[in-house]
Amino acid sequence: MDNAVDTYAFEPAKESFARFLTERGMRKTTERFTILEHICRIRGHFDVEMLLRQLDEAHFHVSRASIYNTLELLMDARIVVRHQFSSQLVQYELQAAAATHHHAICSYCGAVQEVKDDRLTRELAHRRIPKFTYDCHSLYIYGMCSKCKFRMRMSQRKAAEAAKGKR
Repeated sequence: MDNAVDTYAFEPAKESFARFLTERGMRKTTERFTILEHICRIRGHFDVEMLLRQLDEAHFHVSRASIYNTLELLMDARIVVRHQFSSQLVQYELQAAAATHHHAICSYCGAVQEVKDDRLTRELAHRRIPKFTYDCHSLYIYGMCSKCKFRMRMSQRKAAEAAKGKR
């Protein structure tokens, strides 16, 4: 992982977050902006534990509660999106990054694969919905990944061979 802050992603997010906090009369703390800075360093999805480890490795110690509270603010500010890929798997992602892809999720093992489809993204973004103002979208496609499909075929093949052997 590249530890250099992506200034293209961080600076606009920082400015947007500062405006959001000012508009709501909330404090602009070092803790909140450091958490945001580290989120901008992560490429792709992350969970709270991954973010906590990254902050600890940078010798910036912060409580889990502070991370959750800051994530809530970043979601309210529309800087970060929350993905609930399964009942146990919650991950986050910068909204700017999330807008560039969809997610294929294996219903068997929970693996998440990013799917880029510019045509579908454009169609969804331009889709008119009566009495609704579009902000952003997230598309989850559930199915079976190739690894699980292979495992299933192998177990079916073994079961068929075992059944033949019993005859």
